[in-house]
Amino acid sequence: MLAPTGFSGDRERRMYPNVSRLLIDTFPLNTGPPPNTAQIQTCDELRRPFGTLYTVKGTTMTTLLPETDLKTTPINRLRVDQYTNGLIGPSQPMLGPLADGGTLITGTPPGCWGPMITPAFEGGHEVTQPVAIAGAEIGDAVAIKIKSMRVTSLATSSGVMSFVEGRYNGDPFVSKFCSKCGTEHPASYVEGIGEDSIRCNNCGAEVSAFRFSHGYVIVFDAQNQVSLTVNQDIANQLAGNACEMSALPELAAQHSILSLARADIPGVAAHMRPFLGNIGTTPSRDLPDSHNCADFGQYLIGAPHRFGMTREELHAAKTDGHMDTNSIREGCVLICPVKVPGAGVYMGDMHAQQGNGEIAGHATDCSGETEVQVEVIKNLTLEGPILLQNLDDLPPMARPMNALQRQKVRELGERWGQHEIEESGPITFIGSGENLNVAVENGLKRAASVTGLPYDEVLNRATITGSIDISRLPGTVRVTFLCPMNVLDRLGIGHLVREKYDLA
Repeated sequence: MLAPTGFSGDRERRMYPNVSRLLIDTFPLNTGPPPNTAQIQTCDELRRPFGTLYTVKGTTMTTLLPETDLKTTPINRLRVDQYTNGLIGPSQPMLGPLADGGTLITGTPPGCWGPMITPAFEGGHEVTQPVAIAGAEIGDAVAIKIKSMRVTSLATSSGVMSFVEGRYNGDPFVSKFCSKCGTEHPASYVEGIGEDSIRCNNCGAEVSAFRFSHGYVIVFDAQNQVSLTVNQDIANQLAGNACEMSALPELAAQHSILSLARADIPGVAAHMRPFLGNIGTTPSRDLPDSHNCADFGQYLIGAPHRFGMTREELHAAKTDGHMDTNSIREGCVLICPVKVPGAGVYMGDMHAQQGNGEIAGHATDCSGETEVQVEVIKNLTLEGPILLQNLDDLPPMARPMNALQRQKVRELGERWGQHEIEESGPITFIGSGENLNVAVENGLKRAASVTGLPYDEVLNRATITGSIDISRLPGTVRVTFLCPMNVLDRLGIGHLVREKYDLA
């Protein structure tokens, strides 16, 4: 973000006491008229609770309008290329409102490693500024239909992490400081390449709280959906042009992880299958974006930094947006809880590929473009997301039967005198917990609570018409089963299931 020149922000802070200091200091008030509408970028008229922020073509000029001039008419299409520097919650101003049924387009920077090595971040990702959805109220849900998704990075780096002791307070993702000068969350810069290239602005000391214990650099062919890890010489070349190779968006604040140039396993070919690791709705209190879940979030319980909280407070606030579930990809539908007015839809942490479990702790974080359509589901109260996976991603036992199979089932029923045959559709509940056992129980209980089916019936359905699948260690899972259509209709999502799976 730009630092204004010749500006203190005192007057603007008095006029807008509820506006975050970061936003005021970044976007000084222009008391003149708003820019000519011909200059405003399509889909970039950004409405906030305190006024309207205009992004003008070819400039960095912005205009904050007084609240009396706030336009509240929902818009049908919005592009977001602004980010929250590692935090998500009620303190983040929302863009929009986006109309129910509207289209949201985002360009997202990588999650995890880039923010991890950038000590100014208080979270492990760099997700988009949240967007208010018209008509979404606490106790509703928002369906996010992923229409398209593509990787824009040419390369990235990832691997198994280790921490540098003496450079963080309790949690290296959240509370970093410079071990030499003591500055908390210091601004930093990149000098050279390698693991000692991240430097404190204040004193010049090497400042990253993370290291690779084993890492790789990987290049992408997004058109053909293949990738290849490279050797040290190529990794060094990529590090010399790290931001461009990562395709970091203009307003991204992270350092590129390519600068570290760690290349331990060259020559490994891998399929690409991009998905979003962190997508959903705003929690009811401020959280580090990577900790909007139960497994990563458990490190906030009793933490010594400003985000420390109780287990009860965490579970009441979180929306489980950070799932690292590799089936949240183009074509799926994600149904998310609304815990703040307007929902506050956000997304980020695109991965180019990842197997179930994300066993290394991190996958191939990349920049990307995503287009989604939103739909408000009234009075569907959720604690965590529901996922309508693509047919290819469903466990075999949960895939709807084809016409021939249904005919054979009817014939089987006739032979035995069982004439009533249930109409059902696939549904997946995300379970989240401190470990896999807790996460499985959480997902099953959520399924029973939301559907109204007895818990033991959910166990049986998940056994013969579904599956339990690991999304991420230590504690995110998918609980999938065939659910009666009359139950799905009662929940207000039957039409989504019928449309998704072409059910009559």
